[in-house]
Amino acid sequence: MTDTSEERVRDAGFDDLLDALAEGDGYYLACANGHGSLPPRRVCPECGSTDLDEEPLPETGEVATYTQVHVPAPSFADDAPYVTAVVDFGPVRLTGQVLADYEDVEIGTEVAPTVGETETNGERLVRFELR
Repeated sequence: MTDTSEERVRDAGFDDLLDALAEGDGYYLACANGHGSLPPRRVCPECGSTDLDEEPLPETGEVATYTQVHVPAPSFADDAPYVTAVVDFGPVRLTGQVLADYEDVEIGTEVAPTVGETETNGERLVRFELR
């Protein structure tokens, strides 16, 4: 008999970020030159510095761009339609689902990050709540 259950493999850097966001302690990585990036990273993608420190993520960010997804990837099939956005948090940008109707989102909308699960398979993901 074949075991068809799939055990989820933890993605240390990304799951650590999701854990921190869920606890309200989001963070990003900053090098000495002020460049920000999201974990996991060992090297600054802008200047190549390996001296990276964790800095607190601002509590809110502004929507830089957004769209409504009607034809999702299979892993989001039961979630559609949904709004996804790229949100500017100063030194870094996060991508995630917006917990709002498309008509309630526009460029510059203030949002706060949180963590949720997809309706399709229960995978954790970054979500944004309107402020």
